Amino acid sequence: MGTGTYLALSGLQTRIDQLEHLAADIANAGTAGYKGQSTTTYGDVRPTFDQTLQTAVDPTLGPVKIDFDSGTVSSTGRALDFAINGQGFFVVDTPAGPRYTRNGGFERRADGTLVSGPDQSPVESTTGQPIVLPPTGALSLDQNGTLRVDGAAVGQMKIVDFADPTKLQRESASRFEAVGEQPTVVADPDVKEGALEQSNVSIVNGMAQLVDLSRSFQSLQKGISVLLNDIDGQAITQLGKG
Repeated sequence: MGTGTYLALSGLQTRIDQLEHLAADIANAGTAGYKGQSTTTYGDVRPTFDQTLQTAVDPTLGPVKIDFDSGTVSSTGRALDFAINGQGFFVVDTPAGPRYTRNGGFERRADGTLVSGPDQSPVESTTGQPIVLPPTGALSLDQNGTLRVDGAAVGQMKIVDFADPTKLQRESASRFEAVGEQPTVVADPDVKEGALEQSNVSIVNGMAQLVDLSRSFQSLQKGISVLLNDIDGQAITQLGKG
């Protein structure tokens, strides 16, 4: 395979990877607490090909950066919807360990435990224990995340932050894992009840990026076609004449 063809094919694979990340963003534009992601490309000299393609530089996908800017906080009126104003994450306990989310759309399990997500992971309190709500009573929230039922405190949601949130690893649409990063408890959190933080993805920007990537993909396809069908074809013809 010629160097030009190899570079074009590598470029196509990189565009496919970028499209997959962009598609995930657009698909989750309506997911509470979802954080968009940006991708970059760079030229990577691959030793595997160095013996046969001395000038081969592989265009590859660079590190994927998650954008942790806050999304719009929208009122829902639902008692178990919560949104964090400013920095911080809710903590949920999963079988694999603590996970962190900005999606405060919680539910009450049958035993009264406040849980998050389809896996019903308990929401952690400042004591490290799950928050258990009584079966009846009026639920209210203090600004610092303390839940009350009929005025009596039943637990304070634990809100933590990280020195560099961009190092968190996405586990699902709005849930993250801290690998090598230690959370610190937010001393004075600002939590709003009956509201959710929406995705920070802009559909308009996402569609513009989709158009640009699609055009780039088509250009690379055309380039490969020219290289394989025209240039290589002419070379074969000339060799045949020789």
